[in-house]
Amino acid sequence: MKELRNRFFPMIFLLLFAAPAFAQQKEMRTSDILPVDTQVTTGKFPNGLCYFIRYNKKPEHRAELRLVVKAGSVLEDDNQQGLAHLVEHMAFNGTKNFPKQDLMNFLESTGVRFGPELNAYTSFDETVYMLQVPTDTLSTLKRGFQVLEDWASAVSFDDEEIDKERGVVGEEWRLGRGAYERVANKQYPVLLYQSQYANRLPIGKKEVIDTAPHPVLKKFYQDWYRPELMAVIAVGDFDKSMIGRLIKEHFAHLKIQNRRVHGQSFPYRIMTRF
Repeated sequence: MKELRNRFFPMIFLLLFAAPAFAQQKEMRTSDILPVDTQVTTGKFPNGLCYFIRYNKKPEHRAELRLVVKAGSVLEDDNQQGLAHLVEHMAFNGTKNFPKQDLMNFLESTGVRFGPELNAYTSFDETVYMLQVPTDTLSTLKRGFQVLEDWASAVSFDDEEIDKERGVVGEEWRLGRGAYERVANKQYPVLLYQSQYANRLPIGKKEVIDTAPHPVLKKFYQDWYRPELMAVIAVGDFDKSMIGRLIKEHFAHLKIQNRRVHGQSFPYRIMTRF
């Protein structure tokens, strides 16, 4: 959200070195994978969703939960530029089990503060939702995982809420219209030459954000929010076996969607390895 710009610009320089590899990507070998911390419990469900669990004593009675979706602005169609980011915003404006303001009311009732303990960001390649919840009350911890499940598969996309949120995303777009971005917009086509990344900046296009039909927004969510492109991360002061059971309860049943191949003709292949 607001931290998008801080995360986005450093990525440009990383892409300078990574972009030439996109056209000739090969499947990673097992020997290429960095070893996982032995204190991290990892797993993968038959639907493709991965999870990572680590016990950490400090801060006490707290857990950091994240839903990582391997889908960002580079997967947008021409008429969706900026909608990956808008989808992220809509996750906070109502889900199946937390209609409209109920989600924020629940989180605020647990002492969660928006920003330090509740946030999200959208980049070229991923959308990440972050939530910190107390672990000393089991019911609250369980509800935290329900929030993550709803973000993964049950965002409401209420028509009225969509139109309200357009203005919020549009304001983020407006705040980025400074001299730095004007210079950067001249550089991107050169630095990212012949790459789809040059055409799919995460903030998108104002005219798309303002006018995209509701079904076009929902389509991005339906196409790309699927378990084989997701990972759940839990770190905190908790019993790891219990967290494993909660993750299985909330995410193992998610259905694999029909795979969609991006319609643009550019050298990009979805990598589902986490």
